[in-house]
Amino acid sequence: MDSSELYHIKQQFTLGAFRALVRQPLPDKSSPDYVSTLLYKARSYIALNQAKSALELIPEDAEDIALKAVSALARFVDSTKSSDAETSLEELRDLSVEIEGDDVDCTEKEKALVRVLAGTAFARAGEIEEALETLGSDSEDLEAVALIVQIYLSINRPDLAKKQFDRSKRWAEDDLLLQLIESTIGLVTGKDNYANTNSFYTEQLGNPSLSSPHLLTARGITRILRGEIQEAKSDLEESLVQQKGESEAEAAYVVAVGLGASKKPESEDLWAKFVSEHGSHPLVQDITQKSEMFDQYAANYVVPPQITLSA
Repeated sequence: MDSSELYHIKQQFTLGAFRALVRQPLPDKSSPDYVSTLLYKARSYIALNQAKSALELIPEDAEDIALKAVSALARFVDSTKSSDAETSLEELRDLSVEIEGDDVDCTEKEKALVRVLAGTAFARAGEIEEALETLGSDSEDLEAVALIVQIYLSINRPDLAKKQFDRSKRWAEDDLLLQLIESTIGLVTGKDNYANTNSFYTEQLGNPSLSSPHLLTARGITRILRGEIQEAKSDLEESLVQQKGESEAEAAYVVAVGLGASKKPESEDLWAKFVSEHGSHPLVQDITQKSEMFDQYAANYVVPPQITLSA
């Protein structure tokens, strides 16, 4: 049974309050919550793309298998060379094999976390089949299910994502993470005009003890999809105040401005700035690809001569 402090930390991590978590001091090393809190804090740094800070947090001689896994994930995220990235992936593969042994000294909870951390790295590396195999299609760990759902949604298979969610409802409690999984699927599929998704984000944002720009961005995107452009802009502006320069919030804000009543030069300037700062963002790559395709097809199109009518 988790302590009340650790329960609150888990809730914050689930809802993307990563900045609040990295600011939170670690408990004493003798505390039973120490390793779990350390793991959540390190994972929060990784989620914020501050992998070096995560590595500084973890002792180099750590024997805990989950700490080894989160350290390998941090090194993978921080790697700039393909050889270094592959070394980290190999370490995670070895750890994934190790936890299946009969003599491994760790709990089922720690084994599940190793699978999630390894699956995260494999998915980020584009190794989708390996990620799904590592996580296990019949997993009864809700965090693993959440990652499986994210992977299926990323490859445009909401049907398989929903199947995982429906399966998990048979054994999982009415957990906050279960609600988040349902809301994420709803955000992608647009079920009931995003009503459940919008309600979930609004309910969580009403929690006075939680500050999560991630939630604000999610609700802002939901509001864009519902056609509530001004409300979406408000959420996204607040999100960017809390977490300046966050690429997902900026991407959504660019879209909201483009769809709103702003003057065209303003939205064009905002887009140009976003492209220069986040050139590898999927939104930029997608629009660039479509623009190139349009130019290609336009170049192949021959305009027929105009028909002139004789007097």
